[in-house]
Amino acid sequence: MLNRLILAGEGLNAVLLSSVEAANPSSSSPYRRPSSPHLVPRNSPQAKPMTAARQLILLAAALAGCATDGSYESRPSPSLPPASPQARGAEPPQPLPPPANVVPPPALPRPPLMPLPYPGEREGRATVSRLLPASIADRSGWAADIFTAVAALQIQASPENLCAVIAVIAQESSFQADPVVPGLSRIVWQEIDQRRNRYGIPKVVLDLALLKASPDGRNYQVRIDALRTERQMNALYDDMISEFPSGKTLFGGYNPIRTGGPMQVSIEFADEHVRNKPYPYPRRDGVRNEVFTRRGGLYFGIASLLDYPASYSQMIYRFADFNAGRYSSRNAAFQDAVSRLAGQKLSLDGDLLRYRNGLPVAEASDTQRAILVLQPRLNMSTTEIQGDLKQEKSFAFERTPLYQRLYALADVASAERLPRERLPRIDLKSPKISRQLTTEWFARRVNSRYLNCLSEKGPGT
Repeated sequence: MLNRLILAGEGLNAVLLSSVEAANPSSSSPYRRPSSPHLVPRNSPQAKPMTAARQLILLAAALAGCATDGSYESRPSPSLPPASPQARGAEPPQPLPPPANVVPPPALPRPPLMPLPYPGEREGRATVSRLLPASIADRSGWAADIFTAVAALQIQASPENLCAVIAVIAQESSFQADPVVPGLSRIVWQEIDQRRNRYGIPKVVLDLALLKASPDGRNYQVRIDALRTERQMNALYDDMISEFPSGKTLFGGYNPIRTGGPMQVSIEFADEHVRNKPYPYPRRDGVRNEVFTRRGGLYFGIASLLDYPASYSQMIYRFADFNAGRYSSRNAAFQDAVSRLAGQKLSLDGDLLRYRNGLPVAEASDTQRAILVLQPRLNMSTTEIQGDLKQEKSFAFERTPLYQRLYALADVASAERLPRERLPRIDLKSPKISRQLTTEWFARRVNSRYLNCLSEKGPGT
């Protein structure tokens, strides 16, 4: 190949030089090929200076000698038609279907998501301890039980979540594992007297029964008079139910205290929670007794406060839910939207259905009746509305047609996007409450403690 290129180049050089010399006989080249097969040396007397024109001719000849033959010729790609924008409304080109009888290769599995790093036990306890109030007793014990509960529930151990827990404990028990209830003895005597009247038991008969020695050696009258904490009272009721004739009929399920522990968590909630998630501690007695321990009360309290998904923009709405029931703040805002759209005044208590003993009943609530007024505008049947309302205690309610259609109508009617969260309006009633309190009061009190925890020891400090 190289020899061919050289010969071709030399032949072309000779032709070009002959043509140039014929046109200009006076010109000559230092490398002009003579009759002899050898080139004339540069220092030969025959050698003459090369003109600029001949230099250009030689350069062209050299380039021609480097050209390839036809079999290696490089050709430009055929020009494509100019791209035109896709016609408006035209469908995009569809991919060709795979050939028949060809099995596509299996899709590659997605790599698993890397879990967020979770602090170790030592680091987690240290974080909780840093956020706790300085004056509490058994600081390390509180830090250990709080972090163990958070880790068992797989809740992020962030300053926001930990400060929320700490704020509720401070409000409900001032960091007492078994908080003292003022007037507890009086509360129990009132409940016993109501039960006696209901079943027509003479007072003298009941008084004699209460003089009986109890399992701890004291008689029941003495124990009732000495009651100071919920845990003491819970043990008293258990003994009365098991020791008294017809004790289960008289006192079973009628314990006047419905909440307990350092976070005052609902005992009914604790019973339901253990049916869905394993309890992380060994249990010797019932769930109710666990609520009155520090570890159990914290575990169930933290679960009630944080162990559920919510779309809230601020922690204060979780505090209201902790007091009034999950999703009460969301549902109260929904009731407000129904009230505006239907033009009917509603109680914004967060319950969309009517309940009895924790279960929905057939009797329609005011909220339900107001929604039925809007039925033609919602374009939903009564059965569909009822089915969506039954999801009011779950996160899924926000994705129901009822929720989305009603807010779409209410936003248009109000010419603004209505709030999806608001504090419920509920008066608090309990044998342990001696003054007028509301859910809003509770939520704001806890939220104040929460913000103080964050500002003093939270992020950035």
